[in-house]
Amino acid sequence: MLKLALFFLIVSLVAGLFGFSGISAVSAGMAKILFFIAILAFVVMVLIVLFSARSLFN
Repeated sequence: MLKLALFFLIVSLVAGLFGFSGISAVSAGMAKILFFIAILAFVVMVLIVLFSARSLFN
């Protein structure tokens, strides 16, 4: 998911460089959304691992 966010970020930068502001704005928005979804998924996975490890060792 982070690779896709990085792809949209690069598309946004290139589109902004060539003056396509609409495409740039949409790509930047998608990159931001995907980045925050990836961060949220990472936090959820860390919490799942911590709680399952705690139950294994108790």
